[in-house]
Amino acid sequence: MAKLEIKNLKKRHAKEARFKFFGQLAIAFSLAFLVILFAMIFSKSSSAFLQTKIALNVDLSEQSIAQNSENNQLNYRRLVKQSLQQQFPDASSLIETAALYQMISKIAPLELEKQVADHQELMGKKGVFWLSSSSKIDVYFKHKLAGNLSEKQKIWADKLIAEKNIRTDFNWNFFRFADSREPEIAGIGAGLSGSILVMVIFLGLAFPIGVMCAFYLEEFAPKNRITDIIEISINNLAAIPSIIYGLLGLTVYLQFFYLPRSSSLVGGMTLFMLVLPVIIIATRNTIRSIPKSISDGAMALGASKVQIMWHHLLPLSIPGIMTGTILAISRALGETAPLLMIGMVAFIADIPQNFTDPTTVLPVQIYLWSDSPEIGFAEKTAAAILVLLGFLILFNLVAIILRKKFERKW
Repeated sequence: MAKLEIKNLKKRHAKEARFKFFGQLAIAFSLAFLVILFAMIFSKSSSAFLQTKIALNVDLSEQSIAQNSENNQLNYRRLVKQSLQQQFPDASSLIETAALYQMISKIAPLELEKQVADHQELMGKKGVFWLSSSSKIDVYFKHKLAGNLSEKQKIWADKLIAEKNIRTDFNWNFFRFADSREPEIAGIGAGLSGSILVMVIFLGLAFPIGVMCAFYLEEFAPKNRITDIIEISINNLAAIPSIIYGLLGLTVYLQFFYLPRSSSLVGGMTLFMLVLPVIIIATRNTIRSIPKSISDGAMALGASKVQIMWHHLLPLSIPGIMTGTILAISRALGETAPLLMIGMVAFIADIPQNFTDPTTVLPVQIYLWSDSPEIGFAEKTAAAILVLLGFLILFNLVAIILRKKFERKW
């Protein structure tokens, strides 16, 4: 009998050891997958945060200014082209000259104008200005990929590298500029602004409505068939695919109320319907976790239901409410399908100034860039994914911190 018990005990220990091993293996696999995923995204996106600059000797003498002025306005585009021709005099034919101009970004004249305005002491003489290169030169300098360069352009690029007239700076324009057809100009400024505006709309609507609905259903609503149907409906709404909310927003807000298409107002109101059930369910679960003795004690001392709610239940449920709200924000910021249905897939070249301007959001911006064949957009896509993941991780981290800080043991 003792041998049989020992044998069974060994089997139990062996099963426990196998279970622990497979559990540790699953955790190791998950962590390895996350590390590989983030490593791939970071390796592809890191170069997008750098911008290649080319040094050009620009002649700002009185004679050059007089020759390149039209209607008392200095033509900076012509100055940039002349500087390129002087720096690379071997561009003789029309085709080579056009190829030479393709080495510099289309925003180079604007950058030159700004730098001249910031350094007025350079007026009247020659000066060296660092201007943005085109996407072709940017990719060649950062990745040594010459597939899009002609032979002449490759020679000129190698000359710039040899003479140290090319460098990389941090790409602040990636955060300031909106979308563009040119990869070196494209940025996430419109996507970031649009995501913030959309978040303000849906959070301003969903938070107070969701919290009030949860408290009414838990503390004031009578327990009957109607409230049972409402509770079942809320739980079902939380599980509906997000694209259905996009169709609802398209029908109600655009076709019935004729609100501005592609605006953050419509986007926020569409996502409001998406996150409202999530906030209601999270708030109700938080209220239910509060011991009933607190409400009973307050009621025994003569407090009304409203007083119990304001002075006891609401303060005690704030950590759970905030955690549920932040998780709802994280879900909404990562949604793409409902926003595509209301037209936020449009090309947006300007940063929105208000809630009715056409805009886009980061997930939609990523979707648009991922469909572009240029390698410059490929690294921009990975960088936008990294920024979006950073925001989502930040929101979830805040939720965890709030939960740990305000959590109470009953």
